[in-house]
Amino acid sequence: MELTSDWNEWLAGEFDKDYMRSLQKFLRSERQDSTIYPVESDYFTALNQTPFRKVKVVILGQDPYHGESQAHGLSFSVKPGVKVPPSLMNMYKELEADLGISPVNHGFLLQWAEQGVLLLNSVLTVEAGKAGSHQNKGWEMFTDKIIKLIDEEHDGVVFMLWGAYAQKKGRHIDRQKHYVLESVHPSPLSAYRGFLGCRHFSKANAYLNSLGKDSIEWTLSPIDKLIDDSGEVKNEQIILPL
Repeated sequence: MELTSDWNEWLAGEFDKDYMRSLQKFLRSERQDSTIYPVESDYFTALNQTPFRKVKVVILGQDPYHGESQAHGLSFSVKPGVKVPPSLMNMYKELEADLGISPVNHGFLLQWAEQGVLLLNSVLTVEAGKAGSHQNKGWEMFTDKIIKLIDEEHDGVVFMLWGAYAQKKGRHIDRQKHYVLESVHPSPLSAYRGFLGCRHFSKANAYLNSLGKDSIEWTLSPIDKLIDDSGEVKNEQIILPL
């Protein structure tokens, strides 16, 4: 496996470990017999679009979307032209209530990633139509390492942990060094129990400002500003496949 950002120097040793070799073998077998999301070239989109040195906020998800053309390597995000998922719609509702930012008509969150928002899923692949199908295959150990590196090597990072799964994964984060925001998940099943009204987006910016860091511009551009005349995403980095 290869990375194209500075994460490579921090994570290179992980790829020689037994758990990762086992995961690679599993993925090779799965690709022969099944459809896997996201496509190979998007497995590490989150890391490549948000280099280690730029991480300011971490939004932790669980699994990639398992529907056709949805997942592209950023948690909660879908590519242009794909219907905005319900959880992301609730994130947009909270953004509007919190910061007055009107919802856009797409779910493509690349602009957040480019500003230092690491949109990290705990598990980076899934079999089409089978939610959670690649859990406990090794990805969790890999993403635990990512969180540990940020926790130990950075100061003043905002962690947004939505739902019990994310909160359990982030339980070892040093609350003295970082700002940990917790709520229920933005899923329609739970958002009304505390996500809506949590004001995490403004709280994150206030914290970053208090440390002399730039705010995150949570406003997303209209879709026509993000894609070129051929329909391709503008300025998206090239990501090497496994």
